[in-house]
Amino acid sequence: MSPVRSAAPGRRLRAGALLLTATAVLASGLTVAAATSAGAVPTPTASGTGVAAAAERAARTARAPEAGRAPEAGRAPEAGRASEAGRAVAETLLSQGRPATASSQEGDAFPASAAVDGDLTGTRWASAWSDPQWIRVDLGSSTDISRVRLSWESAHGRAYQIQTSENGADWTTLTSVAQGNGGVDDLAVAGRGRYVRMLGTARAGGYGYSLWEFQVYGGGATTPPPAGGPVRVTGSQGNWQLTVGGQPYTVKGLTWGPAAADAPRHMPDVRSMGVNTVRTWGTDASTKPLLDSAAEHGVRVVNGFWLQPGGGPGSGGCVDYRTDTAYKSNALAEFTRWVDVYKSHPATLMWNVGNESVLGLQNCYSGEELERQRDAYTSFVNDVAKAIHRIDPDHPVTSTDAWTGAWPYYQRNAPDLDLYSMNSYGDVCGVRQDWEEGGYTKPYLITESGPAGEWEVPDDVNGVPDEPSDVAKADGYTRAWDCTTAHRGVALGATLFHYGTEYDFGGVWFNLLPGGLKRLSYYAVKRAYAGSTAGDNTPPVISGMSVSSVSSAPAGGEFTVRADVRDPDGDPITYKVLLSGNYANGDKRLAEARWRSLGNGAFAVTAPAKLGVWKVYLQAEDGRGNAGIEAKSVRVAAPPVAGVNAALGRPATASSFQPSYGDCPCTPAKAVDGQAATRWASDWSDPQWIAVDLGVPTAIRTVQLQWDPAYARAYEVQVSDDGRTWRTVHTTTTGDGDVDTIPVSATARHVRLQLTARGTGWGYSLYEFGVYR
Repeated sequence: MSPVRSAAPGRRLRAGALLLTATAVLASGLTVAAATSAGAVPTPTASGTGVAAAAERAARTARAPEAGRAPEAGRAPEAGRASEAGRAVAETLLSQGRPATASSQEGDAFPASAAVDGDLTGTRWASAWSDPQWIRVDLGSSTDISRVRLSWESAHGRAYQIQTSENGADWTTLTSVAQGNGGVDDLAVAGRGRYVRMLGTARAGGYGYSLWEFQVYGGGATTPPPAGGPVRVTGSQGNWQLTVGGQPYTVKGLTWGPAAADAPRHMPDVRSMGVNTVRTWGTDASTKPLLDSAAEHGVRVVNGFWLQPGGGPGSGGCVDYRTDTAYKSNALAEFTRWVDVYKSHPATLMWNVGNESVLGLQNCYSGEELERQRDAYTSFVNDVAKAIHRIDPDHPVTSTDAWTGAWPYYQRNAPDLDLYSMNSYGDVCGVRQDWEEGGYTKPYLITESGPAGEWEVPDDVNGVPDEPSDVAKADGYTRAWDCTTAHRGVALGATLFHYGTEYDFGGVWFNLLPGGLKRLSYYAVKRAYAGSTAGDNTPPVISGMSVSSVSSAPAGGEFTVRADVRDPDGDPITYKVLLSGNYANGDKRLAEARWRSLGNGAFAVTAPAKLGVWKVYLQAEDGRGNAGIEAKSVRVAAPPVAGVNAALGRPATASSFQPSYGDCPCTPAKAVDGQAATRWASDWSDPQWIAVDLGVPTAIRTVQLQWDPAYARAYEVQVSDDGRTWRTVHTTTTGDGDVDTIPVSATARHVRLQLTARGTGWGYSLYEFGVYR
């Protein structure tokens, strides 16, 4: 949705309508509380975490904060377990995608390879239900080992050993655990070997041993936990630098999607990508597990605070920043409370107050009042920054927007910010130009970026945004990082969007790991941050995807998808074909389609019964935790009918029609004009009718009805020779909308639908009323 242009100059970098689902927001624990007369304060929970502005705008929902998982503060480290502070973390994950074998497996669904595929939530190894059992991984060559991380399913080991071997026969024990309690065991070890084995000697229950992931680290330098000391923005105009404990620090970050409580499961993977920072959108009691896990793995956190309205239409309600003192007072008290709690946490990097609200206020106000509200909002952000500095002088404060036109408001009203922050996707390389032309005196951080979004790309042949290919998305991340780092001394780094696992319409567009599967984009970010992906097993590459009958796939019939798929590592490929009804019915979920392989990269896919524009996805998996996913749109149309449409362009009458409302007037003639985008619509009452005069007596074989969502549950098809006396040739009381193709055997001049029960609270509405001879 295009925002109203304000008088202020600047580059609009983010649109109002974004992609991830409300479900994703709720799962992440992000709350956007609506403003009330009592001055309600937005309360982002958990991870703060959340799924980013894209998801935030889709949810537009207020709910109570989740309790969050109780932190395990004060628990003494177990024998062999690395403590959460002061431990060195190996930079290189050695085991992922390597050959793995085991003493047994519970069934074909639980092979040893599933414990080294990088999927921390979807696949696992499970052994037979007996002792002892083992799983081992072949690293390929003798390597120094510094850490082993076991992510247990509920069937965990109570007693086990971690062992290494040079030949797979003679084993050396590096550490033993005698009282394992499941969850995640992160074990500091010191040793060397080609093979690493977990030898389980005592199960915790009656089942076998089961691991989501068996991760082995080492083979290189180690990364210490976050350095102590203050975080500062140092330097002078055009030559700034972020420092941590006096040492230079470039933000190599990702926005954080999983629940905060799941951080221990995902943070090793995040760190293996070369990431040193994650960004959240809210901070409260449930944030602690995220901060603790981040500190353990040498990662810093940009702790966010949510302010209404956010960037999109209706993102949590509209606040009057000029007069709503209760809202501002409550927000300030809430934010400073958590600053005081987490100011000394070793993972805290900086505080980020608000997200895209200077842009978003245009969805609440216009004209001169919009200007006054923007001034009032940025002045309040400055009040928050001053309060944070009084409590915590050792961490910078920033504020994010998605429009460089927001910066003059911050420059004028928020001098206490230490730096600015910007969300920018397809136009990220233009941020530098806007900063230089604006004459700004503070550096900035890119807080969201990646490939071009739904709001930026051109429409395809079906009139919906043309989603970039996997290759183009990966290039988008590379380009974003290159343009950020090119603005030396001003751009202090980036938190690219998005480390999330949501597997839906928006998740496929932006997530690096939808459904836990690593995309080309995942490896593009790793290459940018870690410098190399040499030795990594990478995803299949899909190119040239096309859809036959792209604008006329018959409902319930087949259409063909074609693509060229290659795996760079020569891995065998398995396929899925999925559909999303986001544009057809608003359902962003992915559902596996009925399909069959035609060979040579071609697939016959059964179209949905519902008309409209659908997204079809081709997913190619390599069995190593990687996937290529391409998407195209396909318009599902009514199936063709043999014969000639005798109703086309003939006179039509009806009991009523809507003269105005939305796309109306919706006259009866529009149901017989042959145009799939025009419709007849009746009053909102029962009964109603629509009739067509064929001009001459006609032998009728088929009647086809193409319904708008306002369909008939019960109706009769009637025919007449004179338009006065009617006889019924078809009756139903179980209509379900979309398309009704009805065989008829009758000869008549007039055909009428007698509509007796609506399927919705609206009236009756038909795109097309076809009568075929």
